[in-house]
Order: sequence, then C-alpha cells, then structure tokens
Amino acid sequence: MRVFITGASGHVGSALVPELLHNGHQVLGLARSDESAKRLTDWGAEAVRGDLHDLDRLRAAAAAADGVVHLAFRHDAMAAGDLAGAAESDLAALQAIGDVLAGTDKPLVSTSGTGMLAQSVQGRVATESDHDPNGGYRIDAENYVVDLAGKGVRTSVLRLPAITHSRLDLHGFAPSLISFARRNGFAAYVGDGRNRWPAVHTLDAARAYRLALESAPAGSRLHAVQDEGIEFRTIAEAIGRGLGVPARSVTPDEAAEYVGFLSRFAVMDNPTSAARTSELLNWQPTHPNLLADLAEGFYFKEV
Repeated sequence: MRVFITGASGHVGSALVPELLHNGHQVLGLARSDESAKRLTDWGAEAVRGDLHDLDRLRAAAAAADGVVHLAFRHDAMAAGDLAGAAESDLAALQAIGDVLAGTDKPLVSTSGTGMLAQSVQGRVATESDHDPNGGYRIDAENYVVDLAGKGVRTSVLRLPAITHSRLDLHGFAPSLISFARRNGFAAYVGDGRNRWPAVHTLDAARAYRLALESAPAGSRLHAVQDEGIEFRTIAEAIGRGLGVPARSVTPDEAAEYVGFLSRFAVMDNPTSAARTSELLNWQPTHPNLLADLAEGFYFKEV
C-alpha cells in the first residue's frame, strides 16, 4: 500500500514510517523542512514538502495514495495557548483529505487523544465506545472522521494517551514535565495527585497505526494504551527520582506556575482501556511501560 502520512518525521511518525516500510508498504511523507525531507528519504520514504496549511498539497498527496495516516498537529500553537487555532488547522486538514477520499473505500487513520474523554467519562475506565456527540476541542475532528465512514472512506481514529513515551519522545508531555521539574527544583503534582494518566510506548503506538491502516473496520474508535492509568503523583515521583529532586504537591491555583501549559491536563483523571482495540486488531503492547522507561534514565540526559 502507498501511504501518505502527515507528521511523518515527528515523534510517532519516526516510528511509523520504518514500521510501514518494514512491512512492505511505501510511504509518502509530508515534510515542513529540508531537514525533515532528508530524514524521510534516508529512511526510504518519499518526501512531499508542505505543512497543514497547504490544503491543496494535502489533497494531491491523499489522492495519489492508497491510504492516509494523519499524525500532524500544531503542538507549537497548543503550547502557546492557542488551542482553538491548533484544532481548527487539524479539522481543516482532515476535511481537505476527506474531500478526495470520499467514495474510494481507502483507509484514513486519524489521531485523537484519550484525554478528550476525561470530562465526559468520570468514575470509571473509558472505553473505545465512549465519545462526545456534542463536539468540542479536537472532538469535532474525531467525529468528522468517524462520520466519513458513511461517505465511502474506511476511517478509524486512534486515540493516544497523554504520554506516548520512548527515546523518540523529545517534545511530548513527559519531556515537558521533566523540563518544568528541572526548572522548579521539584516535580509537581496537583492536590493529592491520585488522578490517573494512561500511557503507551511509541513503538507499540506505531504498530497500532499500521494495524488500523491495514484492517480496522470503517468508523472505528481505537485506543493505543498500555498503562491503563498511572497516578500522576507516581509519575511525578519517578521524574523526581530521575532528576534527584523531590516530588511536591501544588494547589490548582499554582499549577500554571509550576507545570505551565500542562496545568489544564495535570488534574485530568483519564483511566482508559484498550481491550476492544486489542481484540479488534490483535494488538498487544510489547515494549517497556512508562515507569520502566523513566527508570532507564535517558529522559533525564540534558542535551
């Protein structure tokens, strides 16, 4: 299969491209820079220069492919507090891709987050069947992709947990929490820190994307989750050990000072199951979990 990937040279993309190539697929990857383009060609993929604002380029690349995986997201805008702008760009890109895939029965695998369920699912573990029909931040994009199944596209949405971790993770939530803890001189958690975050290893997530591309039924919502829910205090304590600093509770009012743009996520309770995904795709995580990766120490080496 000839697969077009947005975000192909990013964190998950840098695991997915080799995963697809190793399993006999061809890859056409969107690249925002010469450096990203070279990385893709060095791996054996074909590079398409452009970004999420290049809607005509997205349409052309999607039309030339047998399937599409949408990974790219404007994390720079999200980190700067422009959540609405980041979500609008995401939805516009998906609509451009959806326009050319309609009626083709080609697969489109998009990306969402388990955190989207934190408000609508409380007091129990979230499952793949849970969703918010009312829309909202990133939920509009997820619902749009699922609805495309009724227009002749074999769509699936893969929800990633708050922390997708590995040596490939350079700018995600784990490095951000570590950076804040290094700056603060302690690893912060909010309140008693008993709220839970799910996690998955990058390489296991990449395999879930490939399996979804190859076989997920149209309109599927999927979870790439290994750790169903680790208490945030436990994550902070592991970060503290890695940095040689204490873990410390902060109040909700102090969260923005000590965990920056992650303050709205730091109180999130988001235990999440991947049981349905494991059954549907025959997917089982095989790589180290989050606490094992943090104990390895590579996250704490300053570049």
